[in-house]
Amino acid sequence: MIFKKFAGSEEEVSLLGYGAWGIGKAMWIGAEDKESKESLHAAIENGVNFFDSALVYGDGHSEKLIGEVEKECGKKLFITSKIPSKKFEWPAYEGSTLQESFPKDHIIRMTEKSLKNLKRDYIDLQQFHVWNDKWSIEDEWKEAVELLKSQGKVRYFGISINDHQPENGIEAGKTGLIDSFQVIFNLFDQSPIDNLFPFCEDNNIAVITRVPFDEGGLTGNITPDTNFPVGDFRNRYFRGDRKKEVWERVQKIQEIVNEEISSMHEAALRFTISFPAVTTTIPGMRNKKHLLSNTESVIKGPLSSEIIEQLKEHRWIRNFY
Repeated sequence: MIFKKFAGSEEEVSLLGYGAWGIGKAMWIGAEDKESKESLHAAIENGVNFFDSALVYGDGHSEKLIGEVEKECGKKLFITSKIPSKKFEWPAYEGSTLQESFPKDHIIRMTEKSLKNLKRDYIDLQQFHVWNDKWSIEDEWKEAVELLKSQGKVRYFGISINDHQPENGIEAGKTGLIDSFQVIFNLFDQSPIDNLFPFCEDNNIAVITRVPFDEGGLTGNITPDTNFPVGDFRNRYFRGDRKKEVWERVQKIQEIVNEEISSMHEAALRFTISFPAVTTTIPGMRNKKHLLSNTESVIKGPLSSEIIEQLKEHRWIRNFY
């Protein structure tokens, strides 16, 4: 496994992280706890030490599974969670206030709840699950962050940036209280390259990239005829003609990567780790097969500069949410 320093510290985290939304057994349909735990253990055995969860992933179910597996493996893991907005908004609406969304007592109470789920005394990285950068000038969130850090309940604090809004967090980053940004970054949405990545490199802020496969679209496995289980959020995400549109774009990308790379899946994942600002990428890996495939891809390292330049031409600014 490849490791990188986290947020300018001496702490090392695996370049391949484990995105744990899918094992929460909500919205992503089909997860089974036995298979999920086998995947978590396989991740640890293959050098993964970064596990990203959130309080709302199955109402704490994802956190509980990770906490159980940490105890079972006997190893110290780097575990993250996220605080939902008190209004349960994704993204945070422009008119929402900090007092409505992240009052100090809510930040502390949700963190305590996650600690209980994880059966831990501290969280390595706690994150705001949504954000509006107009809140950056307010003191209440800063007081909560400083208090939780001083109490030893949170080691690092970050922001999970709203989908497709990579710069909505930079002002908060200027306070010095933000250790990481989690952001959508993949072959389609390459927008973090413009301003977020340079800012993070200049300020020793870690970058956690999520949705590297565009919810499955960039694996090459979603065709115009693909059907998802009833209740799976992808039925809405890929509604209308979106599956066909994604499939056609992926075929063009496939023509570029065919000669150098064994699969579209590998190309998509290796693209996300080809930028120095990226600390870790967190695909969902609900079973051991996916975990091993992702591990094999990441340890091959970045793509060549020639391929990267060609893939930049396939940048696609859109929001399927």
